[in-house]
Amino acid sequence: MRNNQAARREERAVIASLARDLAALPLKSTGELAEQYLGLFNEPTRSRNKGYLVKRIGWRLQEIAEGGLSPRALAQIEALAPLAPVRWQPRPSTQPVATPVKRRDPRVPPPGQIIRRTQGDTEYQVKVLENGFEYEGKVFRSLSGIARHITGVSWNGYRFFFGSSETANMDRAGDR
Repeated sequence: MRNNQAARREERAVIASLARDLAALPLKSTGELAEQYLGLFNEPTRSRNKGYLVKRIGWRLQEIAEGGLSPRALAQIEALAPLAPVRWQPRPSTQPVATPVKRRDPRVPPPGQIIRRTQGDTEYQVKVLENGFEYEGKVFRSLSGIARHITGVSWNGYRFFFGSSETANMDRAGDR
């Protein structure tokens, strides 16, 4: 009986301590929270958002106090989402990191073609490159950047070169 009472007292003390720790989190500075995050997760935080840090640290404190997810729950997560990153399990270092594939806008002609736009007496020529566009010897990431360079105002590049009432056309690089 005495051991049972001592165990209950100890459990209440842990709960009270956890409650104090959780209540103190919003009162800490972002720097203090970042230090505590490092101590709890063994990695620096990538966020300086105080609300996020309070939630993550609070979750971790409760996980430590209550024991975290059971091995059965972790196995179920792994079975349902084997490719999803599970933050409470260390990631294998051999897992390849997927790089996003940048797709070209299908409306833009293939590399090597020249886009021409005539506005008044001036003809603008833009060469389509594999990763961008060339205008007057300078490389631009987008047609919008070239349109802004030409006009001095923000334009949708596709609309500037292809959707205007003025003439715009395309030629192969060697046709003219």
